[in-house]
Amino acid sequence: MSPVPGTPSQRPAGSAPSGPALRASLTELQDHLRGADAALTRLLGQWGSGAGGSDEHIVRVLESREEQARRIYDIEYAARTTLWGFQSGANTVAPVPTTLPDGPNGPDGQRPDGSGPPMRKDGNPDASYRIVVDRDFLSEPAALRALDLRVERGHQVRVVDQPLIKLLIADGETAMVQVEPGRSLELRPPLVVLAIELFESVWRRSRPYLREDGDLSPTDRRILQLMLSGLTDAATAHQLGTSPRTVQRRVRALMDLAAVTSRVQLGWYAMRNNWV
Repeated sequence: MSPVPGTPSQRPAGSAPSGPALRASLTELQDHLRGADAALTRLLGQWGSGAGGSDEHIVRVLESREEQARRIYDIEYAARTTLWGFQSGANTVAPVPTTLPDGPNGPDGQRPDGSGPPMRKDGNPDASYRIVVDRDFLSEPAALRALDLRVERGHQVRVVDQPLIKLLIADGETAMVQVEPGRSLELRPPLVVLAIELFESVWRRSRPYLREDGDLSPTDRRILQLMLSGLTDAATAHQLGTSPRTVQRRVRALMDLAAVTSRVQLGWYAMRNNWV
């Protein structure tokens, strides 16, 4: 039987390729993969350029930082009802400080150096925001301050440990996803449903972002401290001058808030998020 086109040549069963032959096979496979990637890029480019005379693009390719940044802001501030997004680290397209209300902008919203699109101070106040961030985002300058401002404005903010791709979905109709550092795709129906499914899957596995100040009462902090020290509910209640039932109820409420199912997980979450 002839070899399948686009795959390395077949070898007799049981034969082990030599070192040079193996390297040649890997090189051949890499060439095929590069060819497939180039073909996909050409296909996406045809869609993005409106091939076939269609005015409604299914996929649009964005390849410059300025184009990506401008489209991010256009999508966000045109959202009517909902805006969902993933925020990850290394925000070279839209750095976190530029998204703050008092960021480095001129009086007309333009950046002082004139680079990039004008920075707006806030999105649509009527849109419902759901944002998921990863640990890389939390390590960025001004990230915590930016998230605190979102919480103050009523945005739902959650956190995951695994790295996220950068994603933005507006009104369930338009999505923008960064597939490479220098390339993003804008998706329209029906492909936007793939981005929606991805977002919902990650949202279900995420946990709430809670500011260190003001998110827990002093009593809840004391309960966590005593629990982590190994005290029983009865001993904790005695220390606080309350009942074991009250301690159990508040621990249950903290578990719900942290989206965990056990006290061990609650203790881990409390330590990771500076609750104690």
